Amino acid sequence: MAGSSALSLEGQVALVTGASSGIGSAVAEALACAGAAVGINFRSHPKQAEQVVERIRRGGGQAVPIRADVAAEAQVQAMFTTLERAYGRIDILVANSGIQQDAPFQEMTLEQWQRVLDVNLTGQFLCAREAVRRFLVQPATAASRARGKIICMSSVHEVIPWAGHVNYAASKGGVMMMMRSLAQEVAGLGIRVNGLAPGAIRTSINEEAWRTAQAEAKLLRLIPYGRVGDAADVAQAALWLACDASDYVVGTTLFVDGGMALYPAFREGG
Repeated sequence: MAGSSALSLEGQVALVTGASSGIGSAVAEALACAGAAVGINFRSHPKQAEQVVERIRRGGGQAVPIRADVAAEAQVQAMFTTLERAYGRIDILVANSGIQQDAPFQEMTLEQWQRVLDVNLTGQFLCAREAVRRFLVQPATAASRARGKIICMSSVHEVIPWAGHVNYAASKGGVMMMMRSLAQEVAGLGIRVNGLAPGAIRTSINEEAWRTAQAEAKLLRLIPYGRVGDAADVAQAALWLACDASDYVVGTTLFVDGGMALYPAFREGG
């Protein structure tokens, strides 16, 4: 599973959270295809995680499944320790785990608010903090110009308000500012931190939005480029951010959204 020299991760170790399906599994497989050994984090779908691991291994790559709730500090620490025991180090974190628990604002429970913030924002904090701690104490490697790389998975809703999804949008806005502040703090230590903001991507979690021709046509009104994205679109962007090809990119959110963040409703002049 060796990648081209421009996008090679040979000799590096990556951890992808929420990697048992959807965008996370696509990212994990792309990093493995480029030569990285990959930790496949999951919380509640062990069979799916094992299937991702098996696909990577069948292709000649290295992968190990690791169960952990990213919102639980002790489990996050144990996850990183498991990865280090398997492969000796960590070079790349893709903090991808995220959930939605939607409700009209006046009906949203504190539990719905808190759980989404716990997973989507606190989970990224815990994983990024542990990654930085590990980056700083392990020996440098000639395989990467950076001492370590963190990719925070955000959303177009870090900038686009989303009625009925206030907890989710708030969490992603928080991810954006956490990523930028962290990038500012650790860049001088040789650690690169960036974000990815997917738009509408075909995954099981949003199948209702694109499953029928009518639903897809409605969705496409929000996408200037005229197509719904695939998980591979995000995976290739993550691969680029993880490689030396993007070594001078620091503290940036890369939108992978077909132009959704351009507010297409204003194409006709508002």
